[in-house]
Amino acid sequence: MPLHLTKVAFGATSVEHLAERLLLRGQDGPVFLTTRYLPKRHEEIAGPNVTGGSMFWILKHQLIARSPILGFGEAEGGRVAIHIDPALVLVQGQPKRAHQGWRYLEGADAPADLGVGAEIDAAMPAGLIGRLSALALL
Repeated sequence: MPLHLTKVAFGATSVEHLAERLLLRGQDGPVFLTTRYLPKRHEEIAGPNVTGGSMFWILKHQLIARSPILGFGEAEGGRVAIHIDPALVLVQGQPKRAHQGWRYLEGADAPADLGVGAEIDAAMPAGLIGRLSALALL
């Protein structure tokens, strides 16, 4: 199973707002996030023999969506770029504490993608998705 990263969707007010921000950034070129250090386990996320590592987004203390990680590169000022796909994949809401920077998420602990009807669920607040998931209603 691939390894993933989690990150707070800072400044995003909703899933739609986050999706819009990523798509707008994608119009100007590749979408990437910068970090000070290359993750030590980067080859488990997007290495030559690994597929499927993603950046899981935390919004209002819930994992709500993911962006597939395409790879790692260099950014200005000696920083590291985490290249991501700008299209969001909605996932089943899962409680997650907010944190600074990024954190690892093991593949076995990652929430499942939402299937058919995900566009309806995207209109729900992240907190409600989390409560319904906890009750096994989603």
